[in-house]
Amino acid sequence: MRLSRRNLFKLLGPALALFICAFTDLDPVNPKVTYMAALTVWMCVWWFSEAVSLAVTALVPVLMLPLLGISEVKQVAQQYTDSIIFLFIGGFMLAFAIEKWNLHKRIAFRILTLVGTKASTILFGMMLTSFLISNWISNTATTVMLFSAVYALIHETRDYIEKHSGKFAAAMLLGLAFSATIGGMATPVGTPPNMYFFKAFHEAFPEKELNFVTWSAIGFPLSFTFLLCCYFILNLYFIQGKVKLKMNAGYFKEELRKLGPMSYEERTVFGISILAILLWLTRADINFESFQYKGWNHLFPYPNYFDDSLVALMAALALFLIPSTQDKGKSLLEWEDAKKIRYDIILMFGSGFALAYGFEKSGLSHWLAGSLQVFKAVSPFLLILGICVVVTIISEFASNIASIQLVIPIMLALHKELEVDPLLLMMPATFAASLGFMLPVATAANTIVFGTKEIEMRDMLRVGIVLDTIGILLISTWCYFYLA
Repeated sequence: MRLSRRNLFKLLGPALALFICAFTDLDPVNPKVTYMAALTVWMCVWWFSEAVSLAVTALVPVLMLPLLGISEVKQVAQQYTDSIIFLFIGGFMLAFAIEKWNLHKRIAFRILTLVGTKASTILFGMMLTSFLISNWISNTATTVMLFSAVYALIHETRDYIEKHSGKFAAAMLLGLAFSATIGGMATPVGTPPNMYFFKAFHEAFPEKELNFVTWSAIGFPLSFTFLLCCYFILNLYFIQGKVKLKMNAGYFKEELRKLGPMSYEERTVFGISILAILLWLTRADINFESFQYKGWNHLFPYPNYFDDSLVALMAALALFLIPSTQDKGKSLLEWEDAKKIRYDIILMFGSGFALAYGFEKSGLSHWLAGSLQVFKAVSPFLLILGICVVVTIISEFASNIASIQLVIPIMLALHKELEVDPLLLMMPATFAASLGFMLPVATAANTIVFGTKEIEMRDMLRVGIVLDTIGILLISTWCYFYLA
């Protein structure tokens, strides 16, 4: 029965794509818009049903984008080597070193001594940590940074959960990714769409004052409220009435004591991790009216050549070079340790970039964004709501920065036609670009945690659609009452 169901969905994906191509015409001038929409439906069916491996679905764009005449194969293949994938690889090599020398256990036990032994408080403590860190560095770097500690928390508590330990693992991993994404909304430097918005806004309206404090006055309470909603949903869906930890309050302190003093290897890996965090925090410029900071990338002749992936690879290289005292003749990290990287997840990650590239190349992104024109005649609240819905749909398949780069010019045009405050349109769109909780490829953070195989696709889809809906309503309401 299960096999026949899988075969049904294997056929359903391409069958729906053929039907859309044959019987719909989204843009009479440009048939590639319809072709790309059909391909997206095909991939969604396979993603949601898991009729084939996610890595197999990830290869579909390489085959179909050239066949549909959307892009040459060379250009599509390049999307699978985006620099952020090297942030993923370097970050996980750092995580492997942390795990190899048991530093993750020390960090996990230290956290658990602070948050207690209830599953719900452990989840909230971890999500709050991820949220606060993500206020200042990229969502992907935050997820990579905390991944080892969170995975250690899951491992160390698994034996003390009466039943449904998988539920706790899924809640923790999704909580890590989602809170990192939500944390990026809080400050102008928290995520690339926010920084792009600031640049575009100041170029378009140099006379208007918008600074770090102005954004954070809206973004921080909005994102923190959303974090509480996310925690409530994850706790309700995965933990409440399902997961119970059976251990005494002093257990984690005793386990921490058993680990003894930190070894040379632990201290060195910890030092490299802290250095990587500091380099992530200080790499780029922060330019606001009241605060000016020049990043360390200006120490080099070509500052624009640097991004977060370079920091992760520098940390990984250091681990391969620094010798170990416990394993004579070996380094802190050996290539055998790095072979644990999930290359199927890297393929899936790359497919997200390929799909986003296809959206842009085919014109489907512009077609979706152009649908915002229908909201011209509606009330301001419904206008904001419509903007958030469309931007969220785009951001589920395209990167958040690509989504906002596409939508901001349209918001500027709508502002002129409707004669409304540009912030009323641009800020909700920017916030909505950070939504994307349904699919593993929607954000890098989603891809990282989904790669553990601890999360069922149907769980991510069910929780994600609820969070997307809450996010849309929350952003629309918050911005309307604050900015209107």
